[in-house]
Parts: sequence; structure tokens; C-alpha cells
Amino acid sequence: MTNNSVSSPIKQKIGTVFIPVRNVHKAKDWYCEMLGIPANGEIQFGHLYVLDMGGVGLILDEMPMWGGNDEGGAPNFRTPAFMFQTDDIWKAYQYMKDIGAELVTDIQDDHWFAFKDPDGNLLMMCQ
Repeated sequence: MTNNSVSSPIKQKIGTVFIPVRNVHKAKDWYCEMLGIPANGEIQFGHLYVLDMGGVGLILDEMPMWGGNDEGGAPNFRTPAFMFQTDDIWKAYQYMKDIGAELVTDIQDDHWFAFKDPDGNLLMMCQ
């Protein structure tokens, strides 16, 4: 049981989400196209790229410490760990189709769909 009167030094906030990728250069281009942002940032430390999202950000990372140097790279997301948001799920679905994303589901409940990035990470889009 948790003691709610104890003060925690941990903020109640998610800082950044890491996404495992096999090739950070290719992933940078794909994610920037998907999100409609310029791909003009620099690859940092030879293996990661920071996408400033105006809130919780994304870091595309080859993850050399977590299996990225192994054949096949670091393990990818097999279940969605977070969701991208949209105001129009139908336009978002068509856009993802147009850029060649691997669509895993159709639009479900007029609210969400799942897709994969080029590294096979399972992601979700929600309205």
C-alpha cells in the first residue's frame, strides 16, 4: 500500500519517449515527414535524434547499450507504448496510407488505428 503523505522527488510528468530504431538517419526522415516538421536537426552522439514536439518529445535512438549493436538492433515496440494525437482520424489514416506506413488496423470505433514505423515499432494514432 502506498503512503500518499510521503513526498516523492519524482515529478508527475513524462519527459521524453525513446523509440528504438535501426538507422537513426532513415528514422529521422520518416518521423519528420510523418509529423510535418523539418528534418534539420543533428544526429547526437552518433545514434540519437531529438524531435521537439512542443510537449513530451521523442528521441529516435539506435540504443547501442540496449541491443542496438546486436544483429537486428534493439527490440522494437510490440505493443503501442504511447499514442500520437490527431483532430481528424480519417485524414490521419489517409495521410499515413499516402506516406506508405504499414497500417496494422483499420480505424477502430471512429477513434484510433495502429500502424508500424519502418523499424517495425507498433504505434497508435488517436482522435
